[in-house]
Amino acid sequence: MISIDGSEGEGGGQILRTSLALSLVTGQPFRIERIRAKRQKPGLLKQHLTSVEAARTVGRAEVTGAALGSQELLFKPSAVTPGNYRFAVGTAGSATLVLQTVLPALLVASGRTTLTLEGGTHNPMAPPFDFLEKSFMPLVKRMGPEIELELRRPGFYPAGGGKFHVGIEPVKKLSRLDLLERGPIRSRRAIAIISKLPEQVAEKELATIREELNWSEEECSVENVPNPMGSGNAVVLAIEGEHVTAVFTGFGERGRPAEEVARTAAESAKAWLKAEVPVDEHLADQLLIPMVLAGGGSFRTTNPSLHTTTNAQVIQRFVKVAIRIEQESELAWRVAIGG
Repeated sequence: MISIDGSEGEGGGQILRTSLALSLVTGQPFRIERIRAKRQKPGLLKQHLTSVEAARTVGRAEVTGAALGSQELLFKPSAVTPGNYRFAVGTAGSATLVLQTVLPALLVASGRTTLTLEGGTHNPMAPPFDFLEKSFMPLVKRMGPEIELELRRPGFYPAGGGKFHVGIEPVKKLSRLDLLERGPIRSRRAIAIISKLPEQVAEKELATIREELNWSEEECSVENVPNPMGSGNAVVLAIEGEHVTAVFTGFGERGRPAEEVARTAAESAKAWLKAEVPVDEHLADQLLIPMVLAGGGSFRTTNPSLHTTTNAQVIQRFVKVAIRIEQESELAWRVAIGG
């Protein structure tokens, strides 16, 4: 039985999700205490409960402590079972984080799986669907599995109502991936997504992007959500390099100026471009588990976040693998997994 302290490091939901994911992959049971101890509302929220339920269902697991507000959980997996699944958060909580929980095990499962996930698809503090589609999943596919992604309806906070489909054709073992160079920039795209909001909100955001990054009007566009469930807004920047596509996002909130939303995304893009590395801060966090499943890999990135270093520590509780993080220069770090 592996014991996990949910208050360590960044002390958020990632510790729980990584523990669930690797428990499914390795078959090792675990107990976690002080779940999300460093958050304003500690314990399990609806999106975390949905992640637990998804892991329980996919892994035919025995679970104790799965209740709203619970700060302790015991998880004993049985066998990962591919199939057709639907998991709904029931709130605007992130559905992409539910996928993050079960995806690693399904990448190396014994058969094809299809998932329908409902909830938030464009949430602050969570990878938006655009990041999965354009940045993360193309790299995972490069490691062997076949993955289909389809956004059927975006969901913003607080209305939620988002829905997307995932098809996964697994492999026995993922192939090693090394991302050490970004290569020349091939294309740039800024999209201002608006749902039940005036179009001038999007125009202000795109004007800020053009000013901050010196992008052209042809590289910027507005996307109106058809049949929206509620109001919402996001600015998505996609920068395609030769070897990787980086995605940076700013999210609209009530009372937050449109210019500030766009500036948030632009500043993240500037930092990544200045560092001249292939992997941005958020992609670094997501790549650790697939590279561990592959038995090794490496990438160059910006200064790793506490989120990433905490994730590495939790991974090493389940899998005896070396994860080395070394600073190469003022702006660049190298992360090496395995040999």
